[in-house]
Amino acid sequence: MPRTSGYDADAFRVAYDKVLAAWPADREALTVATPFGDTRVNACGPREAPPLLLLPGGGGAASVSWYAQLAELARTRRVYAPDLIGAPGLSAPAGDRHPRTVADLAAWLDALLDGLAATAADVGGHSYGAWIALHYALRAPARVRRLFLLDPTQCFTGYKAAYLLHALPMLLRPSPRRVRAFLEWETGGAVLDPGWLALQEAAAGFPSAKPVTGPRPAPQALRALDVPVLLLVAANSRTHDPREVAARAAAMLPHVETAVLPDVSHHALPQAAPAALARRLTDFLSGC
Repeated sequence: MPRTSGYDADAFRVAYDKVLAAWPADREALTVATPFGDTRVNACGPREAPPLLLLPGGGGAASVSWYAQLAELARTRRVYAPDLIGAPGLSAPAGDRHPRTVADLAAWLDALLDGLAATAADVGGHSYGAWIALHYALRAPARVRRLFLLDPTQCFTGYKAAYLLHALPMLLRPSPRRVRAFLEWETGGAVLDPGWLALQEAAAGFPSAKPVTGPRPAPQALRALDVPVLLLVAANSRTHDPREVAARAAAMLPHVETAVLPDVSHHALPQAAPAALARRLTDFLSGC
């Protein structure tokens, strides 16, 4: 477990609830039991609409970070955004039984969809959440109708060395100051939502479980994926080479459309995405 010095659970909850308040008024909080513990799911949109599962990035992202896209997405979808088990958020692992392998993550998502009474769903993810979403589509394609990947990490290319070097101090000894400095570097000093930034800072030192990591999906598995995929990469991402990500995905996925989002970096997503992002996502999910 990482160091937890300085972590304030009450401050994190205040910051979390403040970002959640930016969700549509019909939001509701659900708790879904899984073999790995109780998962907090924030939901909105018509209950009879097709389900859309949104997976957040790692670090302090949490499910609430999708707020800027929800007004549009929830017009045509019942949106379910879970907090990752063992990561910053309100999900509660069952003791030390948190996901440790990709198979565990798939089992967690199976149980989550079962608990939501969803035989299948559209699935989207950002960063590490996109890595999870892609692996799940490869393992359970019958449960994924359409898949969108928002600047995915470790799916088609690796990290840039400079990104890892800048992230290292924050990872070794997380603190609000180091989190802010890292985000300011990666986003190029872009103006970030104060509430969202406060949530990232409050998550520093959260008693997180070690995240599941592993090799990138095998090329032969990607070539066999029979699921429509939308890949959107951030033009200013310092995480990886965005155009290389798009090119490799286009070369391996048989049913993919790719696009580069201008004037935005990796960690500014999804909350500071271009205004057209939500419409692009809804068009894709509707098959347009």
